[in-house]
Parts: sequence; structure tokens; C-alpha cells
Amino acid sequence: MNARVSQRKAGVVLSYTTMAAQSVIAIAYTPVMLRLLGKSEYGVYNLVYSVVSYLGVLSFGFDSAYIRFYSRLQAKKDVTGMARLNGMFLTLFTLISILALSAGSVLVKNADSLFSGGLTDGEIKIAAVLMKLMVFNIAVTFPTSVFDSIVMIHEQYIFQKTVNLLRTVLNPFLALPLLLMGYRSISLVVVTTALNVAGLLINIWFCLSKLKTQFIFSRFHLALLREIWIFSAYLFLNMVTEQANWSVDKIILGKMKGSSDVAVYSIGSQFNTIYLSFSTAISSVFVPKVNRMVAEHGDIKSLTNLFTKVGRIQFFVLSFILTGFAFFGGYFIKGWAGREYAGTYLTAYHIALLLMVPVTIPLIQNLGIEIQIAKNMHKFRSIVYALIAAANLTASILLCPSLGGVGCAAATAASITLGSGFLMNWYYQSRVGLDIHFFWKQILKTFPALILPAAFGFCVTRFFPVDSAARFLGFGLLYSVLFFFSVWKFGLNAYEKGLVLQPFQKFVKNPARPQKTFLPGKDKS
Repeated sequence: MNARVSQRKAGVVLSYTTMAAQSVIAIAYTPVMLRLLGKSEYGVYNLVYSVVSYLGVLSFGFDSAYIRFYSRLQAKKDVTGMARLNGMFLTLFTLISILALSAGSVLVKNADSLFSGGLTDGEIKIAAVLMKLMVFNIAVTFPTSVFDSIVMIHEQYIFQKTVNLLRTVLNPFLALPLLLMGYRSISLVVVTTALNVAGLLINIWFCLSKLKTQFIFSRFHLALLREIWIFSAYLFLNMVTEQANWSVDKIILGKMKGSSDVAVYSIGSQFNTIYLSFSTAISSVFVPKVNRMVAEHGDIKSLTNLFTKVGRIQFFVLSFILTGFAFFGGYFIKGWAGREYAGTYLTAYHIALLLMVPVTIPLIQNLGIEIQIAKNMHKFRSIVYALIAAANLTASILLCPSLGGVGCAAATAASITLGSGFLMNWYYQSRVGLDIHFFWKQILKTFPALILPAAFGFCVTRFFPVDSAARFLGFGLLYSVLFFFSVWKFGLNAYEKGLVLQPFQKFVKNPARPQKTFLPGKDKS
């Protein structure tokens, strides 16, 4: 048990180290990439990626199903059943990889009809080449996800997160020389594919030699396979609709406006992507624990307790990023994107805010998704997200001609607020059984800690506009110090302070022990 806790803590630390590396790379590498590619090719690259990424839904949600069904067999200590499940999933994902290659070849053959109207003939030729490489890349990710899931279910986060960190750091160092040599956007996909193949080989080695994972490729349990298909059907629907929510705007802009508008939208959405990853860095390490708790018939109060603890920590992290970006993000995008975006940087800034603000609610509750899946109660969420996607698509088409990227982002924001904000919280409370009133009570107790930094940020932007690098760095540093002081003083409870102090306890004489937990109805914060 202690080994698992240590792995989770190390996993969170390594996840945030990876996030920090990605942020540094975004600051230093992305502007160089933007200048070398130009607005047009950068827009084409993002548009093609949005189209090909739809092939990712061919996983049908089997990776989440694997963790749930493996946890059930693990609770029964069915070693043969686990080996047979491993073989079944590896066979399924190999077949899916072949299916992805076949479907991708159809997309490549129809590149002209897919991109006509918004792209020029030269841009369509580039898009076709990129599509071929991206299809192969995504086909490689399917068998990789099987071994990733095996590593996750064994909670070997130090290995898993270290590999991810290395891939993050190596990507720009390998791609930049190729960009400088003139290989342009093709080099980005080639490097990503090479790193994915290397990651697959390393994961295979770790699973076979270190975890001693066994595979049985015969006598598949057909009843279990049928149960997995039924279970995964709504995960598949959710994947399709979620993919649509985050990529349909670029496709609509590509058809109605052109590659330049896609490029501007992509800059704004890139900050939202980073924002999303900072949340999942915490919740992802608790996925096996949630499935184990449900498989072992854990009580709903324990799940609510874990759900709330993780949610509060996620809220502190996300509120720092969101408020900091709201006050200082406009100037940052202006200097970061370069002269080519001088007239559109505010548009990218507004797009980023429109996407980041509403998504905060589902992000601090994303452990609830894993609880739903573990309890086989994810059908409602899939239906809600299908409605969100339909509303988003309709509203984006209506708003795009007059408002462009901002209109598309506003449509996404409204649909997420209605679906993820209101409907899902009702479902958590009334059907799943989580104590949402307790959850939001604990979240609201963090708000006083935000008053002081928010007042400072408002005064800075109102009376001392951030219009130079010196002001950006100076005020940004002051804001960060003030935020962390205020959160420590007025926001964190005893348990959360203990998490911060714990790494330093061995250097402190007689450290105060952190409070272990707090339960619904027994608020000790």
C-alpha cells in the first residue's frame, strides 16, 4: 500500500514536471515553429490534425474498459483471467490499428473534397502528405495504449511519467533541426511518430521483463467480450462527441474562413489544451484506485471524500493558471506569437478565455468520470455530451460567418456550461450518489483566498497596463507570490498543507502530521 501511495505522489510530481517542461517548450519552441512554418502552414497542420484525430475514437473506449475489468479480475485474484484479458485487448487493439490505417487511406484519397473551399491547391497538397504521416502515427498509438494501460493498472507511475517526460523534452530537440533544414511541418509528424514507436518498444520491454505480464491468445471468454462491447459503447459515443467539441471549430473555420483563421484559433485553443492537461495530471494517478474501490465495494462516502480532496487540489492549480492568464495572457500571446499575429493576438486571447473558463467545472470534477465508468454509470454522460456536441456544432455554424473563431469558441463555452456544469452536477448528486453539496461547499471555502490576488491583478491591468517585458515579468512574479501566500493563509486546510510540507519533513525536527482526511458532513478544513 505504501508503495502505491509513493508511486501516486511521484506520478503527480512527474506529471507536473512534464507540464512545466511543456510550458517552457511552448514559450521557447512554439514561436520559432510559428515563424518557420508561417501562419498558413501552421493553420494547415492544425486543421489536418483535427481531422485525423477523429480516428482516435476507433479505440471505442476499450482502454478505460480494460482498467475496469482487470480490476475486477484482480480483486478475485484470477491470474489466468488477467492473462487472457491481456491477450484479448492486445488482439483487439491490433485489429483496430489495421482498421485505422484502412480508414485513414480513405481520408487521404479524399483530401481534395475534404479541404476544398477553405484551402488553396498548394495547401491541399501539403495537407495530403501530412495526413498520410498522421494516419500511420495514430495507428501506432493503439497497441501502445494497451501497454500504457498495463503499466497504469500496476501503478508504475515513476516509469510511465518518466517516459512521457523524455518524449516531451526530446520532441523539440529532434524536430527543430529538421525545421531549420527546411522539412517544415512534415518534420513535426515524423519526429512524433518516431518517439511513439520508441515509446511502444520501451513499454513492451517493461511489461514483459519487469512486470512479467502474461498474455493468453486463446479461448477468449465470449460472454466477457460481449460485456466489454456493451460497456464500451457509451464510452465510444462520449469519445466521438468530446472529439467533436474540441476539433469541430477548426474544421468549420477551415471550410468557412481559411487557414489563417484556423491558425489564430489554434493559438488560443493551445492554451486550453495545456490547461486541460494540468488537471488530468492529478486525477489520472487515481484511476486504478477508484476502480479498485468500486470492485471491492467501497462505500460512496469514501468515493465522495476522494472526489472532493482531488477536486480542491485541482481547483487551486487551475485557479492560479486561469487568473494569471486572464490578467497577463494578452501581452504574453502578443509577444509569443510574433509579428504575423500582431493584429489578431487579442482574438486568440479571447478564444482561450472562452474555452478555459467554462471547462474549469468539469476539470475539477474529472475524477467523477472515472467513478461513473467504474460503477458502469457513464451512459448519461455520453448522452449529455452528444447533446453538447450537437448544440456546439449548430451554434458554431451560425456564429462562424459573422464572428469567426470567437463565435465558435463562444458556442463551445455555452454548450459546456449547460452540459458539464448543470446537468452533470445534477446527475452526480441524484444518480451516482456523490455528495455534490459537500463538494461545492468545500470548493467555495477556497474563494476568500482568491480575493487578494484578484484585486491585485485588477489594479495592475486597470492602472498599470502590462505593455513591456519588464512589467510582465515583474507583475507576474508579484502576482504569483501573492497568490501562493493568500492560498496558504486563507485557502489550504490541514491535510493540504501537510501534502506540501511532507517532502520537507525529513529535514524538519518533529514535523506536524497532516490531517489524513475529511469526510462528508465532518468538515475539518
